[in-house]
Amino acid sequence: MSVLKFRNFDGYDQVALAKGDDSGLCAIIAIHSTQLGPAVGGCRMYPYAAEADALKDALRLSRGMTFKSALAGLPFGGGKSVIIGDPKREKNQELLHAMGEFVENLRGDYIIAEDSGTSPEDMKVIAQRTSFVTGIDDTIDREDPSPATAYGVFLGIKAGVAKAFKGNDSLLGKTVAIQGLGHVGYHLARHLVEAGARVLGSDINTINLQRAQQDLGVEAVTPDEILLQTCDVFAPCAMGAILNETSIPLLKARIIAGAANNQLATDSDDERIRQRGIVYCPDFAINAGGIVDIYHQEQGASRAERSQALASIGDRVAVILDRAQQSGVGSQRVAEWMANENLAPKKPADSRVESSLKGAA
Repeated sequence: MSVLKFRNFDGYDQVALAKGDDSGLCAIIAIHSTQLGPAVGGCRMYPYAAEADALKDALRLSRGMTFKSALAGLPFGGGKSVIIGDPKREKNQELLHAMGEFVENLRGDYIIAEDSGTSPEDMKVIAQRTSFVTGIDDTIDREDPSPATAYGVFLGIKAGVAKAFKGNDSLLGKTVAIQGLGHVGYHLARHLVEAGARVLGSDINTINLQRAQQDLGVEAVTPDEILLQTCDVFAPCAMGAILNETSIPLLKARIIAGAANNQLATDSDDERIRQRGIVYCPDFAINAGGIVDIYHQEQGASRAERSQALASIGDRVAVILDRAQQSGVGSQRVAEWMANENLAPKKPADSRVESSLKGAA
């Protein structure tokens, strides 16, 4: 297997490409930052049309992970890995072993975890070649992080509703359109239905859609129509870059709040949303529940402590929206400011806190 490393790549700590002739592996690991701790991020396997597309995805996702962990106060940096290939047809033990060797080559700067197209079982195979894996410790009675992610998004939606409806965060009678009803989208729909919302949903996977219809009473909408629904909240819970110069003018929602990563196609889309008067709950602020819950599970936190940590997601989103309103700029920009405040070099008086965080990593 050949590994090419590119340091100082557009402000990233490290970007590496690996190709294995025998295994068929073609993968990229992007490490955006290790300032607060090792770069932790999932491994996405997807049949990208070109290496350039995979690189773009890895760079955006790893940057988002830096902001997500920093904003949540976690002792992690930001990283992400992508494997080019169809997980249903091309994933096998040899390829996963090669991926483990790729991760091991980075000597702990990057810690891999599951993501779209990979699973905890895949991580166990990867762990046969590297120790830098998280989420598979059988000594910990670890729970699926998807419900925690969904609950954090639910709390973020309530913060967005409170901002749009002058302090009233009730979802009773509100209409929410969810794009993507997979693990996170399904649990989000459940919270919304229980809170009295009308939920519209779409998914390219008919099984996911049918489950949400049968279990929760979600009203089915085609994937092509979900963006066009008149609703109080549009919740993107599928792939990224869904909010762009073409889609934003078509939205008929007062609030955007969902679990998908990299929802904005470009930085300019933040301002486009603001100009339309839509309340936007930044993705890396609202979808941090999974990594927050995993961290606290691994620290042996009680359910009450984990719930308290998740509750802070809604509080942070509320602060972001208030600061965005006061400063007259987009909420994504404000969320990045706040994350960068946590990434700023600490004063000498904070050295003990910094040391303890690094130790926790």
